[in-house]
Amino acid sequence: MRKVCFAAAVSAVLLLGLALVGCGGADKFKQEVEKEAGAIKLVHEVQRGGYDVIGTEELKALIDNKQDMLIVDTMPYEDSYKKEHVPGAVQFLFPIPDMTEWNSEETAGKSVEDYEALLGPDKDKLIVVYCGFVKCTRSHNGAAWAVKLGYKNVKRYPGGIFAWKGAGYTAESAK
Repeated sequence: MRKVCFAAAVSAVLLLGLALVGCGGADKFKQEVEKEAGAIKLVHEVQRGGYDVIGTEELKALIDNKQDMLIVDTMPYEDSYKKEHVPGAVQFLFPIPDMTEWNSEETAGKSVEDYEALLGPDKDKLIVVYCGFVKCTRSHNGAAWAVKLGYKNVKRYPGGIFAWKGAGYTAESAK
């Protein structure tokens, strides 16, 4: 009888353990669906915008090798750029929603000509555009508009300042 009770107790514990693992697995599956949705959204933005992407390590290597490029931070000046940004970046605000038409209200009163002047006359120069993190689409707008203006070597850094700092790299602040 004791053996049967012991076996039943062990079986119950094992079944409970498997059920708990199964529940945890369900959360992992749900997280994967969310990651997939985010990845697909990013790919669609890249395809629609006509630019490429760059990762944290690649950007860091370009900075370390003093690559001739322009890095554009698309977040608000006071709330973000002034506090911290990727070293060497310049700031130009873009909105979060898709900006299919230029709207100076959403770019802190700046015109498309102002953006083109910031990007410079060399249409082949590497331009890297970023915002805060992967889900933020300010960088999509900045990269897509650079492409619309005829720049040919445009990359979006989707991880943005969060990935930069997450990798342990130092950010600059505005003086």
